[in-house]
Amino acid sequence: MKRKDFFKGLAFGTLSLPLVIRGLGGKSVGQRQSGAYINTTKTYEWDMVTTWPPNFPVLGEGCNLLARWVEEMSGGRMKIKVYGGGELVPALEAFDTVRSGAAQIGCGAAYYWAGKIPAAQFFASVPFGMNAQQLNAWIVGGGGLRLWEEIYAEFNLVPMVGGNTGVQMGGWFNREINSLEDLKGLKMRIPGLGGKVLERAGGSSVLIPGGELFTALERGVIDATEWIGPYHDYKMGFHQIAEYYYAPGWHEPGTALEFFVNKTLYDELPVDLQQIIQSAAAKLNNWMLSEFEAKNAIYLDKLIQEEHVKLRFFKQEILDKLRDYTAETLEEITASDPISRKVYDSYQSFRKKAGFWSSISEERYFSQIQEKQTGVIN
Repeated sequence: MKRKDFFKGLAFGTLSLPLVIRGLGGKSVGQRQSGAYINTTKTYEWDMVTTWPPNFPVLGEGCNLLARWVEEMSGGRMKIKVYGGGELVPALEAFDTVRSGAAQIGCGAAYYWAGKIPAAQFFASVPFGMNAQQLNAWIVGGGGLRLWEEIYAEFNLVPMVGGNTGVQMGGWFNREINSLEDLKGLKMRIPGLGGKVLERAGGSSVLIPGGELFTALERGVIDATEWIGPYHDYKMGFHQIAEYYYAPGWHEPGTALEFFVNKTLYDELPVDLQQIIQSAAAKLNNWMLSEFEAKNAIYLDKLIQEEHVKLRFFKQEILDKLRDYTAETLEEITASDPISRKVYDSYQSFRKKAGFWSSISEERYFSQIQEKQTGVIN
């Protein structure tokens, strides 16, 4: 066939595109190239179960955003219906629900599953550990994600980092915390490794879903609670029932949130839909931290100026002792669980490098430059 006739045939439809592709040594549309078939006519309808209350600010909103982005990027080929904690299954049953395939995707924080996977806690937050920027760097670029995927694969799940709260607040208390003695006998909602440290200090940690916290604190089921930062604390109304607001959040210096997908079902997806889910999670990871930073700045001012909240800071001697208890807790966990040891060794190795870098970059910037410009830092 002459070149002129060839292109004329394409223009008038007398030659089909798949036939032309095969004739040029390529592969026809729909033919497997790598991964699963890409079938533009097949649609997928998934359910997401979360540990957050329905449509909860930032956290629940983020799940809704991910569902919307996936649908938009896939041209409607994949739709995800989001269920808040308690709507389809109890909040803390999300992990097992997705693992079994009863729902296809879930959202929460990895330290919620410490009873099943002790090592999972390191992918959420470590007391006195890395902040949001450093933790993201370890997970995305420092080998953390590979370890996370290995661990979750044993539970038929694929993990994805899906946000970060930034440095949290220390919590709400109805009495001042002036010494370690004030922590003894204290019943506090505090999850993950922070809860274990509190127990070593003589308190007791209670794991309660976010939607139940106000009632539990109001009724005296717990004596204190922590719950992210000023924006959510204001929305939850903790300032109405607790007198003292403490900083800093030593227990959660930068908490990563997660999406977890049923691995069997994920592996069956076309490659482009797998990448769309990954891309939506990565986009949400950036959005969520930015949203927290913006909102917390506004609402801390509202709590202090409008609600007259008594802001307090943990004394250095309390923090020093809690740091010691953290080291003891980590040693105990990693000594008894080889997987936790493997993950923590990676975490700690990266942390040392990141800490040195931040000591000559961010720390110097804030203490020597921003302080002089704004007068905010004392």
